[in-house]
Amino acid sequence: MNICAIGQDSHRFETDGSIKPLMLGGVLISGCPGLVGNSDADVVLHALTNAISGISGINILGKVSDDLCLKQGITDSRVYLQKALETLTSHKLIHISFSIEASRPHLSHHIPAIKSSVANLTSLKPEQIGITATTGEGLTSCGKGDGIQVLVIVTAQQNL
Repeated sequence: MNICAIGQDSHRFETDGSIKPLMLGGVLISGCPGLVGNSDADVVLHALTNAISGISGINILGKVSDDLCLKQGITDSRVYLQKALETLTSHKLIHISFSIEASRPHLSHHIPAIKSSVANLTSLKPEQIGITATTGEGLTSCGKGDGIQVLVIVTAQQNL
């Protein structure tokens, strides 16, 4: 039996001139300020972590990530994703589909690297991951360049 869950996250950009790097899907994206957050604020991995929590029923972003970040100094969102993946005891991921809304940076040439990184982190093949990007025609604050929003749907299969 297959099960699906949705995850969402959004973060505002740091002020221009910030030295915080922009991380998306575990990939360093140059030429754009990082995102506001206690961690690296990797909005792609945060949305994915939330979707996995939707399957396992165990929330990672919140108390678990706050303990890791604020008490242990772990700001790498790949660690939070790993914690979420460890909660999938009765299911395995079979497909991930991301929709990223941002007017900056231009993402099309970064998508292959993000896809490869997420595949590596989740033990999936790149062809099991879809990533689309849109400006949303500038209708939201993310489409106007204030931040980045990510929606993701994950499909998992029950272990036999």
